[in-house]
Amino acid sequence: MPQKTAINDLLKVMARLRSPTGCPWDREQTHMSLRRHAIEEVYELIDAIEARDDHELAEELGDLLLQVVFHCQLANERRAFDFERVCRLLVEKLVRRHPHVFGKAKVANVDEVWANWEQIKRAEKLTKKARKAFDENGAASKHAKKSLNKKALAKELFELTAFAQARGWSAEQLLNEETKRREREWRKRETKSRRD
Repeated sequence: MPQKTAINDLLKVMARLRSPTGCPWDREQTHMSLRRHAIEEVYELIDAIEARDDHELAEELGDLLLQVVFHCQLANERRAFDFERVCRLLVEKLVRRHPHVFGKAKVANVDEVWANWEQIKRAEKLTKKARKAFDENGAASKHAKKSLNKKALAKELFELTAFAQARGWSAEQLLNEETKRREREWRKRETKSRRD
């Protein structure tokens, strides 16, 4: 497919620009140094949309895509993630957040689509916070590894949330507080280790 070839070419060009014999400017960029460029590209894209100029729109979309590819290349160099991973996460998110298209959910109108979307986003946010609180320092506890699969974890999270709600507590708030408490402890340990 032409699109696949073009994407592969783009990834190769970006890798070449970052190579030891590539562009000095591209080679010295970091995630931090690129962040303002992403904002600029979004504004230029908005201008092209408002001008209803398809040629400019295609060009500005390319400039915005360059930012994505650039960040992916930087991440790939430090073995964090790559463009494929970003695309895979996006596909999974789109499928997950459109159960009325890819699943069995039924919606009657756009309002119901938005209601589902917001509900799914809230559940994802709770899951992320649970993972962060449950998986301190990026390593799941032995209990989690041995006894919890995805389905069992979902059931356990649901039951914990229901338990909290029955007592008038906000599961999300409790999780927030525990996450912050663990972050404070981690920062204290980091500060202490630096002093030592």
